[in-house]
Amino acid sequence: MAELAELATRASALDGHVPEGHIGEVGAAGVTLTVTRDVQLWQVAAWADSHASVAQQIQAITGSAAPGPCRAGTGANGTALRIEPLKWWLYGCEAPALASADGAIADLSHARTVVTLDGPDAAACLMRHLPLDLRDEAFPVGSVASSALHHVGVTVWRSDAGYVLFLPRGFALSLWELLLETAAQFGAEARFA
Repeated sequence: MAELAELATRASALDGHVPEGHIGEVGAAGVTLTVTRDVQLWQVAAWADSHASVAQQIQAITGSAAPGPCRAGTGANGTALRIEPLKWWLYGCEAPALASADGAIADLSHARTVVTLDGPDAAACLMRHLPLDLRDEAFPVGSVASSALHHVGVTVWRSDAGYVLFLPRGFALSLWELLLETAAQFGAEARFA
């Protein structure tokens, strides 16, 4: 039987699949792929008449105003991503103690694998697969979009650290291999955070 301490750490779907060192083209890495360990991700859904109340609770949790549609707001305690008109994802923080009259909460921490792409060629790498315009003027820092990567639904957030992809856990390995292969064309490095 697994020890309680072993259950406290979430295993990444990409454990054992992150190569060490430089990948692909020789020279400086044009793309760095970072896999986040111990993801903390909550989906918070409000009812139509409790939207304002839930937005206030999200602000109290993250330390930032609850963002508008297709936007993210990062505060001292975490990030809120507005993924639908009445839904947010809270990333890197605890979920609010939401009353059932206000909405519902789901723990997505085990359901998503989080990969961040950054570097001078990160947007070019992703635009080979995502049907999104990732240029700065079209997708500035703080933008959030639901899209498809190789026919799999993903969520993309442009953070200060780069392009953060929330991949469904069951497809994470195949999408990771696709991203690594594409990033290698620009010279790449991969790591865990």
